[in-house]
Amino acid sequence: MKNIKGSLILLLAAFIWGTAFVAQTSGSQNVGTFTFNASRSFVGAAFLVIVIMVVHLSANKNVKQEVRLDEYGFKIKWPITGGIICGCVLCAAMSLQQYGISIYPKGVAASGRAGFLTATYVVMVAVLTALIEKKIRPVIVLSVIGCISGMYLLCMKGGFSGIYAADICLLLCAVCFMCHIFAVEHFSSEDGIKLSCIQFATCAVISLILALVFEKPDIGNIVKAAVPILYAGVMSNGIAYTLQIIGQKYTKPAVASIVMSLESVFAVLAGWLILHEVLSIREAVGCVLVFAAVIIAQIPEKEK
Repeated sequence: MKNIKGSLILLLAAFIWGTAFVAQTSGSQNVGTFTFNASRSFVGAAFLVIVIMVVHLSANKNVKQEVRLDEYGFKIKWPITGGIICGCVLCAAMSLQQYGISIYPKGVAASGRAGFLTATYVVMVAVLTALIEKKIRPVIVLSVIGCISGMYLLCMKGGFSGIYAADICLLLCAVCFMCHIFAVEHFSSEDGIKLSCIQFATCAVISLILALVFEKPDIGNIVKAAVPILYAGVMSNGIAYTLQIIGQKYTKPAVASIVMSLESVFAVLAGWLILHEVLSIREAVGCVLVFAAVIIAQIPEKEK
């Protein structure tokens, strides 16, 4: 039941990430990669600070004044080390992904190619898990194969026609997302909301410094992208990544990575519903394969 609970939480996170794809695409038309990441991360961190304050205030209602600061107040230990580590890794992954998409030459299906290459972190997590535990269940192997096959049908219509510098960036991005999953797993015992808040505060500061160095942030353009930034900041950063941290408390990394890879499926479905894009038979088969992979991954291991 705990595994199912964690998978459902991660499924909701993947849904939010997928629907946020429209907002991210729209926002990138007005601001640069680092500016957009800094803005959405600041919004996400601020949103989580408000959530933490509300939770603490509600917990303090029936607590004596002399006990509040020690047990329920803002002097509770914050997972600073874990938040900074997760934030640095996440910042690298987000930056490499956005930059990789932006440097693809004209005529290349950048979004589909980037989606497939990013999804390779599913395989990386499964392989690394097998190396760490020195074993891997056959159902996980089958689900990974199904997931990657579905991603290929869904995202790679024309196949690979050559290797670009952007491909290398996106493979490095997948490595970073793999590292982020294991980093979150390592600090899963910490307070999930506080960990996520510090994570995005770290990501925001790093992205802001990079934006000031490599870009010229313009307030007017940021205002134009306010709606996408707010959606990505509150929903994708503030809520979805926090759900990831909470969901991974109950789910193994290999299964978690497969469930979260549904982000690409939800992105396609969101484009179909919101942008009125039509799914081809090939894309529909890809969606079915990925969903089947997630179901297979939930098959419990037989007890000895």
